[in-house]
Amino acid sequence: MPPIQDHPLRYQLANELHARPFPNMSSPSTVVYLAFKQPVEAVHRDRAKDVEHLIDLLDRHGAAHPKPGATHHSAQIGRHTLKWEQHTEFVGYMVYSSGVSSRAFDPVDFQVFPTEWLEQAPGQRVTSLIVRVEPRPAAQSLATALQDWFVPESLAVSSVLDDGTVVAGDFRIDPAGHMRFALFANKDTDTSRIGRVVQRLCEIETYRAMSMLGFSRARGLSPSIGGLDTHLSEMMVEMTTGQESADQTLAQLLTISAELESMGAQAAFRFAATGAYEALVNQRISMLREERFEGYQTFADFMLRRYEPAMRTVKSTEARLGTLADRARRAGELFRTRVDVERSAQNQALLESMDRRADQALRLQTTVEGLSVVAISYYGVSLVSYAAYPIASVLDLSKGNLTAIITLPVVALVWLAVRRIRKKLH
Repeated sequence: MPPIQDHPLRYQLANELHARPFPNMSSPSTVVYLAFKQPVEAVHRDRAKDVEHLIDLLDRHGAAHPKPGATHHSAQIGRHTLKWEQHTEFVGYMVYSSGVSSRAFDPVDFQVFPTEWLEQAPGQRVTSLIVRVEPRPAAQSLATALQDWFVPESLAVSSVLDDGTVVAGDFRIDPAGHMRFALFANKDTDTSRIGRVVQRLCEIETYRAMSMLGFSRARGLSPSIGGLDTHLSEMMVEMTTGQESADQTLAQLLTISAELESMGAQAAFRFAATGAYEALVNQRISMLREERFEGYQTFADFMLRRYEPAMRTVKSTEARLGTLADRARRAGELFRTRVDVERSAQNQALLESMDRRADQALRLQTTVEGLSVVAISYYGVSLVSYAAYPIASVLDLSKGNLTAIITLPVVALVWLAVRRIRKKLH
């Protein structure tokens, strides 16, 4: 049997399914997570700088470098395990180790990232968080920990993955600049399940932060959209009343349409990315399989009350921008039609005026032709008379009688000649 020829990308695409495995974490453990994003052109950034920044951190610990072209990498840096992932707009660093500090969410845990190395980051911090993984204590001890560690007003707590763990977080930035999440694992919860929950917590927070960039863009566009909406409405009224000149109104409509198209083009990617990140946030939360824990709001409840309104604002702004652009486009088309009708009426009046002038010119031409017949006939009679004078003495006619006799034939001949010439011209 001849060998089967594989597609050149077969193994690469198959291995992509296993490219980002979940980490295995024991309880207790400490996890710190950090995500960077370049402020502009993050999608088209120089990704080699991300790798150079990673290599700088690896070299500080003598760890192995990633393979060329890699978008993810795992390494051991001291007693910590590093998991690095490069995404479309951002790059994420997760560092975890066994054990927890005596002080919950101690900022010292974040010193695994050297200050000098952080200052050289090719981008800005999108989010950073600390996850504290502990064995699940008794109900009273757990309630005390939640009360001491988090802000009750925004605290979300859930029992996830068939009550295998309890996760908690208040989505607030602490004085050290990090968000806090706690995970309380049952004794029989294996390390892979703990790693999946931690990974999803990091993804929920990161995708939430990235999606909120769209909310910021929408909020920044709202005043401009409102101003253009008001201006467009006023122009529609003026167009109805006919107070402004047609050319001036059409120029203003074209300016508004151009501004709206520019705004839409600049915000299109951010709004689309926001929709994608929102879907990922909701997907990651649903994958936790939450169950309500002792009356606390779940992560889904928190997102519904705090996060969903922001996403609705983004969607409404996007829809409003599109609707306004359509209104401006339709108004421009209607006004252009009105201008065309007015110009057609002007052209019709001009044609009628030209018809009248042509008719007058024709009448004038007919008059001129009549006068030209008389003038030519006069000179023709004179010439014929001079030529016929010798015949007058033979016929015993006076010059006056001879002139009278030849006048009518000469006029007739001239008239026929002029008429024939006119027919040839027409």
